[in-house]
Amino acid sequence: MLEPRRLPEANLAARDEEHPIPDNFGANLFRADPGFDPLLDLYLPRDLANHLRPHLDRLGALAGGRLDELARTADLNPPELSVRTRSGKDLQSVIKHPAYVELERTAYSDYGLAALSHRGGVLGWSQPMPGAAKYALTYLFVQAEFGLCCPVSMTDSLTRTLRKFGDPELVSRFLPALTSLDFDEMFQGAMFMTEQDAGSDVGKTATRAWQDEDGNWRLEGDKWFCSNPDAGLAMVLARPDGAQAGTRGLTLFLLPRELDDGTPNHFRILRLKDKMGTRSMASGEIRLEGAIAYPVGDLGRGFVQMTDMINNSRLSNGVRAAGLMRRALTEALFISRNREAFGRKLIDLPLMRRQLAKMMVWTEQARTFVFQTAEALRRADSGDEEGRRLARILTPLIKFRACRDARKVTGDGMEIRGGCGYIEEWGDARLVRDAHLGSIWEGTSNIVALDVMRAIRKEDTLNALERHVAQQLREAELPAALHKSFEDAWAKVRELATEAAKAPGESLARQAASGLYHVVSATSMAWEARRAEGDGAGRRLLLAQLVLRHRVLPRDPLVNEADDAELLDQLLSEAPMAIDSVPTLV
Repeated sequence: MLEPRRLPEANLAARDEEHPIPDNFGANLFRADPGFDPLLDLYLPRDLANHLRPHLDRLGALAGGRLDELARTADLNPPELSVRTRSGKDLQSVIKHPAYVELERTAYSDYGLAALSHRGGVLGWSQPMPGAAKYALTYLFVQAEFGLCCPVSMTDSLTRTLRKFGDPELVSRFLPALTSLDFDEMFQGAMFMTEQDAGSDVGKTATRAWQDEDGNWRLEGDKWFCSNPDAGLAMVLARPDGAQAGTRGLTLFLLPRELDDGTPNHFRILRLKDKMGTRSMASGEIRLEGAIAYPVGDLGRGFVQMTDMINNSRLSNGVRAAGLMRRALTEALFISRNREAFGRKLIDLPLMRRQLAKMMVWTEQARTFVFQTAEALRRADSGDEEGRRLARILTPLIKFRACRDARKVTGDGMEIRGGCGYIEEWGDARLVRDAHLGSIWEGTSNIVALDVMRAIRKEDTLNALERHVAQQLREAELPAALHKSFEDAWAKVRELATEAAKAPGESLARQAASGLYHVVSATSMAWEARRAEGDGAGRRLLLAQLVLRHRVLPRDPLVNEADDAELLDQLLSEAPMAIDSVPTLV
């Protein structure tokens, strides 16, 4: 093995504020984001929000310092596959760099990111926490390390799906290890679904399942893209012998890495992928060779059950996209406030202000959508049918649009740092590489946009979304003219979405999905502005209007628009802004 590459701590820790190249290493990423804290009281019980604030503050400091350093080191030293011991015994293992292992301990044990929705006792809280708490913590963690958040999400999602559909004996057998905070005893989770000829078209899954003479279910076949391939447990889709073709013939199985006697199960990691991003985390190809597995739920219902796990992972994708955008924005604001060009700070240059404002609008949209979707999911899990319909459409919407926006925002952040942003010593290139994966895994953009249309056609989600938007507009108590602008925007996007869901070939699906995301997020931001405490509410109302102005309403690109310099100055300063001081812009 080559000597591990590691960035010198001295270089990372250097913070000479008079140096012409500003370095934000060591910043507290929770405190650097003043719009984050006020949202906690809107989406969490007040006592839980207050309990979490010290933990978020500590995690913010770690994410901007120690975790960021570990993530850079792990990115430069990707995992390796060992297939034999030195004595020649066939025993596969994925060798991870110590920096990645320390990140794992922080995520799984110190903060319990995969367990806190399923058990009490995490971070000193006696009960399982709602999803909004998990996503608030993950939103900070991912600003340092993206790759590990995939295994964390899969562990959380596998646990959720197992509890929801698994046989009680199976749940009681594996739940303690999945939710353990003891890093050396816990099981991580994975999802082995993709095959060479069955990516987005899951119905073409060819992995075979059959029962042996002892009644054990066994799996045979190849899985093409398996992240966290050495996980203790994985969910796998397979087709039992004699089952029909297509998705209705698939069954979901729980695959343990080790058998009851401690010996390895009958599958091999053929190789690890050499990836563009998420280089810290192992992804590989799996060959199942009669591996023992356990059915989860009813035979032939595997696709429906796996979809539940995928949808949970899709929301996690949205959280990660939002976090990447915020990290890119935080860095871009720091650079712009501290670097000069042509005798002026970058943030004082009109074109830079407009670029930063666009990044901020897209970033804030994503975070609001995360919390709105988490609340819908909480309602759905409590048996609220309206919440279920909302979660069904909000989840693919955030996966579709936020993940695409993250590619642009991280790219702009790299550009703002200039040539240094293209150098691996800085984190911008890593953010860009990682952001591109969000639009691929758990469904490409086209597939997810089509899923939005499917949700509209089959599950009455558009009417639920309309009721949600109408209620939030009432509670936002906007001036009459502004209220009408929001209502008109919704009416137009509803008409488009209705047409798109019926259109042959669904050629309008992407356009309609984007429109729904923009109008719903703008409405929710206006709702947040009315409910938020303090003088920061005005910023959210301004942001909500900018969403409509720049992402929804028709505009002539050749019209000379006023710069609104004073409003942009207030927006980019992230200083408090009273809601009554915000003019009507749309």
